[in-house]
Amino acid sequence: MLAHSRQPIPAVIQQHAEESAILRHVRSSLVRAPHVKLHHLRRLDERLAAHLDGLAVAGDAGSRLCTGALETPGVGEVFAATVLAIEHKDSTRLDRLFALAATLPQARRGLTSAFGWVSAHDLKGIVAELLASRLSIRREIGIAACAMHRLDPGAMLTEACNDPDPSLRARAFRAAGELGRRDLRPACAQGLKDEDDLARFQAASSALLLGDRDRSLAVLEGFAANPNPCRARALRLWLTAVDAPSAHRLLKTIAQDPANRRLLIQGAGSAGDAHYIPWLIGQMADDRLARLAGESFSFVTGLDLADRDLERPPPDGLEPGPNDDPEDPDTAMDEDDGLPWPDAVKLQDWWDANQTGFPPGRRVFLGEPVSVGYCRQVLRDGFQRQRSAAAIVLSLLQPGTPLFPTHQPAWRQARLLGAGEWS
Repeated sequence: MLAHSRQPIPAVIQQHAEESAILRHVRSSLVRAPHVKLHHLRRLDERLAAHLDGLAVAGDAGSRLCTGALETPGVGEVFAATVLAIEHKDSTRLDRLFALAATLPQARRGLTSAFGWVSAHDLKGIVAELLASRLSIRREIGIAACAMHRLDPGAMLTEACNDPDPSLRARAFRAAGELGRRDLRPACAQGLKDEDDLARFQAASSALLLGDRDRSLAVLEGFAANPNPCRARALRLWLTAVDAPSAHRLLKTIAQDPANRRLLIQGAGSAGDAHYIPWLIGQMADDRLARLAGESFSFVTGLDLADRDLERPPPDGLEPGPNDDPEDPDTAMDEDDGLPWPDAVKLQDWWDANQTGFPPGRRVFLGEPVSVGYCRQVLRDGFQRQRSAAAIVLSLLQPGTPLFPTHQPAWRQARLLGAGEWS
């Protein structure tokens, strides 16, 4: 009876597998959410870890179930299967997962994130083989694994910056900035001429983080000024690095197209200039833009609208995100989910009473002068979008400082915040 009681229960294992996939999907939203702090992320991460532990304890039964779930290989399914394959050192299953990732973008995302989730100890031997592989996708995942754990892959990273595969070059350029590899600044500068858009963007981003304040900004401005997949990221980074007159010049250009209003509102927050506060308050009259305008208001002033009772009820009839109607073709998620609805009247009153503390033309970040100490405080206490911005500002203030990994497991982030250059 005792031996029988220790056999894995299929229904329980199935639940662990399903919850692991679902929570991985939820996590991808939470790490970018405007209302989530590190302790919120840690609660979800602990739940996800518990379900993955349940699969691991089930042994072969858990691995087989995860492999069976790959018949419909979403990000979460591939993530769970990869975590188990890494922890069990199962090279055969890893080979199958890499073959899947080579053909399906969602499988590639799940595979990559699993290498960031597991401990560095579990990656011993595996990453070294990836970095030495003849297949570019394996070298790319190997570099990504090192970057996510903030471990230096050494000379191989330099070689990857010149690889014929543009996807590998892009990941190598990105890793150079994430790791603070100032010795690779010349390689990133060379990448500013890359024919591949993503590789060129990543090269410019990392060159800027590594101390280049000339050619990298020109390339990023080109991405920020014109429609392309990297535009929002380029604008945010560029605005964080330039002076107020330069920021105002580009934002005026972007404002000429009414279709750019969301981008413009986001840019006003990234610029950190109180000059845009009256305009942001005006944008709150439009329910489609009100919450985003409130977030940018907070990026300048540092106010937590919900905490300060500066929000209003949602408008009547609001249906955020996709609804239950199968005939409705709109399946897009609500971009501003989690943001408070700003009360424009209360915010105007607050601004009238406090605007003298925010001289226009001077950059502030969440209501404070930009400083290393304040960025570290935001990394500890801020919301996820604020923490991501603080990580970038901190690297810009101290070129060569590794980019703080705000998307990594919460316990790993907490450990980093308790020691080293981020404490």
